[in-house]
Amino acid sequence: MAAPNLPIVTSSPVDAVGGGPPSVASRRTARRVFSGALAYTSLMTALWLFFVITQRDGGAWIGRYNVDRETIPRVLFGFVFFTVVWGWIWYRIRRWLLRRVTGFSKEELALVFTSRMNQPFAVSAFLASHSERTIRIIDMVGRRGRFITVGLAGFLYIHNRILENPDPQLLTLGFQDNLFDAVFFCWLNLAAYYSDGFFGRVAYGAQSRLMDGTRARANCLLIGTLWHAFKFVMVPIGIQLTAHFPPPTYAALFGFIWLSYQVSDTLSEVVGSLLGRQKLRVWGIGDVNRKSVAGTWACFLGSLGLCVWMVSLHGLPWPWLGLALAVSVSNTFFELLSPRGTDDFTMATANALLCWAFGALVY
Repeated sequence: MAAPNLPIVTSSPVDAVGGGPPSVASRRTARRVFSGALAYTSLMTALWLFFVITQRDGGAWIGRYNVDRETIPRVLFGFVFFTVVWGWIWYRIRRWLLRRVTGFSKEELALVFTSRMNQPFAVSAFLASHSERTIRIIDMVGRRGRFITVGLAGFLYIHNRILENPDPQLLTLGFQDNLFDAVFFCWLNLAAYYSDGFFGRVAYGAQSRLMDGTRARANCLLIGTLWHAFKFVMVPIGIQLTAHFPPPTYAALFGFIWLSYQVSDTLSEVVGSLLGRQKLRVWGIGDVNRKSVAGTWACFLGSLGLCVWMVSLHGLPWPWLGLALAVSVSNTFFELLSPRGTDDFTMATANALLCWAFGALVY
């Protein structure tokens, strides 16, 4: 069913596919997000390079950091596998689902996987011919299929490192090791932003939701930029965490901060897409910004179940159950009320700050 506030325009053959020219406001928003991400990435790159080249001590934020022979191959492997290969696989899966399940024409498919900023594109035209529920589910499959696997792999890698060697600096170093990745992949997302070819499809094809319309890549770019910004923010917070918490708690702490947000955010979208009725209007970057009560409950219960499991797995004392409840409430609050495109950053940062406060009070 078409969204009631999105008029359908079919005044030309091109409009019949795209639904009309992208609005001035949508294009302006997309360009502003790109400009903001470009300014942020340029600033962070310049600052990071200054400390790397001069070898000055960046203190709590960056310390003494070198791009060594192990770092560059690791980042290149991440680019080839997670961006090119993995991105292409999930782009093809999403494309196949739109074609076979929803019945998109070749012209519609070609339009969906462009940047959508240089030609007509309106969500209402697609909703007039295809099921909104099915489109929303396929958007979810492509987006979550690609990133939950990568996120869980990253969590398991760092979590196991912490279990094997709960060094007081490991929470910080786990993120300092990723600072070069952050700079590299921010530039990669910027370079692919306007691409309508192979590069744009592997970088954005799986996760640029149709329901976000012309601003789909702007939403993805904002999410990616803020997530990499969290890696910088986490360094000084990580130092404070290691000052309060004993080493045996570090692995669980990492789960509370990172895994709880990933699981709750994923369950919110999965359950909301499959079972929810999209009635909760929220603000954000996208043409259709709605969430569901079912997804909100899934976010809370998923986070709480994960955190309680972490408490049991690591044999933590009962006050950690209070932290589990606080983190779950926080995850739900920020997932629901943060502007769409910013909740990854707000959820993870709030979790880190809550853990910091808990450590200051209990330890």
